[in-house]
Amino acid sequence: MEQTNVDRALAALEEQHADDPQRANALRLTRRFKSSWLELGEALTEVKRQRTWERWGYDSFETYTKTELKLRADTVEKLTGSYMFLHKRAPEVLRRDPLEALPSYQAIDYLRRVEEKAAEDDTIPKEALVDVRKQILDDGVPVAKVARLYNDTLFPVSDAAKRESNRKALKSAATKLRDLLADSSAIPTRLAGALGEALDELLAELSGEAKAA
Repeated sequence: MEQTNVDRALAALEEQHADDPQRANALRLTRRFKSSWLELGEALTEVKRQRTWERWGYDSFETYTKTELKLRADTVEKLTGSYMFLHKRAPEVLRRDPLEALPSYQAIDYLRRVEEKAAEDDTIPKEALVDVRKQILDDGVPVAKVARLYNDTLFPVSDAAKRESNRKALKSAATKLRDLLADSSAIPTRLAGALGEALDELLAELSGEAKAA
């Protein structure tokens, strides 16, 4: 597989800091993290806990992970949060055979958020919580499928929030289509003009809804 620019940069940094095992290890695991996220989550957790990034000349853990490891802040949060969740709430997963399929960090992060929500909201059905935990930790069900099955129960969205989400999606689609029509010769000018006027009317209506809200 051809190396990406980021991977080449990380490999160069790993070689540059070979005399600092902890730093080089974090770089090596970042290159491998899609197949070994648990190791990277543990390594990042230790770097954060020990504040080792200070010794490496960074003003914050976030600056270190973004600048040196080229990781997004939300990815780092999910990796460390998922590792700590397993360490505290499902340590048996950490003792599994390394060759056994491990849930993705996104799946563990979803389970973590579900359990945090359940701890604060006693209306969440305990059966749903048990099912989500089993599907993610034991059955290896993809997190997207679990979310489709349980989001309405675990993370219900108000009607007002749904309307706002639909409004934004419609506005984005209408804006893109209007801009495409303005630069396209794929359809007759008359039809493009009529559609453009209709889209302008739709966008005005959607903007009016936003102001009214």
